[in-house]
Amino acid sequence: MKPLAIVIPLCISVGIANADTLQEAVDATVKTNPDVLAATHERQAVSKEIDQAKAGYYPTLDLAVGTGWEMTDNPSTRASGRGEVHLNRDEASLNLRQMLFDGFETPNEVDRQEARTNSRAFGVYSAAENTALDAVLAYHNVLRQQKLVELAQTNLEAHQRTHDQIMLRAERGVGRKADMEQSLGRLALAEANLKSEQANLRDAETAYIRVVGMPPSSLSLPDSPISMLPASVDEAIATAIENHPTLRLANYDVESAQAQHATAKAPFYPDLHFELGTRADHDIDGQEGKDKDITAMLRLRYNLYNGGRDSARREETAFLINQAAEIRNNTHRQVEESVRLSWNAWQTLNAQMPAREQHVQSSEKARDAYQQQFSLGQRTLLDLLDSENEVFRARTALVNTKYDELYAMYRILNSMGMLLQGLNVELPEAATTIAANQ
Repeated sequence: MKPLAIVIPLCISVGIANADTLQEAVDATVKTNPDVLAATHERQAVSKEIDQAKAGYYPTLDLAVGTGWEMTDNPSTRASGRGEVHLNRDEASLNLRQMLFDGFETPNEVDRQEARTNSRAFGVYSAAENTALDAVLAYHNVLRQQKLVELAQTNLEAHQRTHDQIMLRAERGVGRKADMEQSLGRLALAEANLKSEQANLRDAETAYIRVVGMPPSSLSLPDSPISMLPASVDEAIATAIENHPTLRLANYDVESAQAQHATAKAPFYPDLHFELGTRADHDIDGQEGKDKDITAMLRLRYNLYNGGRDSARREETAFLINQAAEIRNNTHRQVEESVRLSWNAWQTLNAQMPAREQHVQSSEKARDAYQQQFSLGQRTLLDLLDSENEVFRARTALVNTKYDELYAMYRILNSMGMLLQGLNVELPEAATTIAANQ
């Protein structure tokens, strides 16, 4: 047998050059993110407990050998006149033991470990879904901040043009010093806004690296997932109740607790084993020579009293079933709440979109009119600068609303447990459940 190889991935992004599309970014995240990999290893570890439980169906074979010194003083040695007898004792035995009946402990324990493994499989599913949502947010935030940096740069250029115009007026002797100072102050504010958005972009790129495992490259705006959304929040809730991995995980936890309760009943039954053994000893119990025997026995063992421990264990596991059921019930509520909150967020942002777009259009028209009126001396510099800032704020709010709405739709998919399916990204293999009593 080859030794088990333990591989610790020190660089999780090796082999993945870049992830330009959202699908590629999420796929890379699911394959390399430590949270998903940790859940995968836990599932794989728990699955080995099924094999441990199934070992109860198979016989055990034990070999024992020993050699050493023995002093014997018993009625036989004294009757023969030898008194204390000192011999070099040798022992060898081979015993086979096969379970025939153990109060259904083994099959119930197998059922429990299979339910635990399936629970952990949905733990991998849940980790992959939630980490994928983190990747979606990180991806969108980089795009959002790139757009906000562009808007801040455009805003700075507009203020620079206005400042240049004021400078030209001052040089011609028709400008006022107060206008110069006011323009200079707004220009400085525009520069500060640009630097702030650039810092926010660097932060978004850092968050992207943490989640996805590589720096963002040529990201592109993904298509809206609106076509994948159900027609109503009630349909979304129904899908989530049927499909959400955390809820299905909780269901398997209840099954595991029920199997554990059944296992706890095993001590109330007798154990029946077939035992086959052979022994070959030499110079034992003060008798020189060989001592051999072979036995083939059916042995029944039945504990009659152990201080009430088994009854208490049985009652304990009954309470554990109730605990698992209430955790499942609470998970049910949380899943429904998550769907409703995600749906409400999307509806609210969707309803705001026309007003945001109108705000941008109106502020741009007002800004253009103010520029013409300022040239004719019908508007003050303060009016012009305020209109430019209004355009900047309106455009910024529209960008934020667009990306918030897009993310809200992906949140709905995640709350239904269908984000990876919607992005056409494969689940990790460890997210696959096993058939009962496979």
